Amino acid sequence: MATATKWVLDPMHSEVQFKVKHLVISTVTGFFKTFEGELETTDDNFEDAQVNFSLDVNSIDTTQTQRDEHLKSAEFFDAATYPKITFKSTSIKASGDDEYAITGDLTIKDVTKPVTLKAEFGGSADDFYGNTKAGFEVSGKINRKEFGLTWDGVTEAGSIVVGEDIKLIINVQFAKQK
Repeated sequence: MATATKWVLDPMHSEVQFKVKHLVISTVTGFFKTFEGELETTDDNFEDAQVNFSLDVNSIDTTQTQRDEHLKSAEFFDAATYPKITFKSTSIKASGDDEYAITGDLTIKDVTKPVTLKAEFGGSADDFYGNTKAGFEVSGKINRKEFGLTWDGVTEAGSIVVGEDIKLIINVQFAKQK
């Protein structure tokens, strides 16, 4: 049996970003500032990896305090009841050179659904301290309403305030554990 290698997310060199349409005419970008993750592999190509990732809903930052508080409220994420968003992989398949399709269970609030995200392997390198790091850019799109984020605002003119599709852009660096 192969020995598993554990990789731990390096939050200093990672970011979790999302984009959503506002009034259908412009895009609002936000971040989650607190998150953690790890992956386990038995070889160096990451195709057999198991990924676990979670983020702290209370760390949401759209640069607008009032909007952030609304997003944390029961009308959206209900951070008091559901403080974490989690992702656990169920399969990882190579989809090209240094590209992978990562399928897993995403849980937002009390809704868990399978999603497939695209991951591009940026490579691996050793840092100044001899630690091996691996970098990935993960992207995808989810429909917020499928996860119970159903709040809708409509302007007097009938424009929808918040789009349904949420684009995810996640840049992560993992440190190989010795």
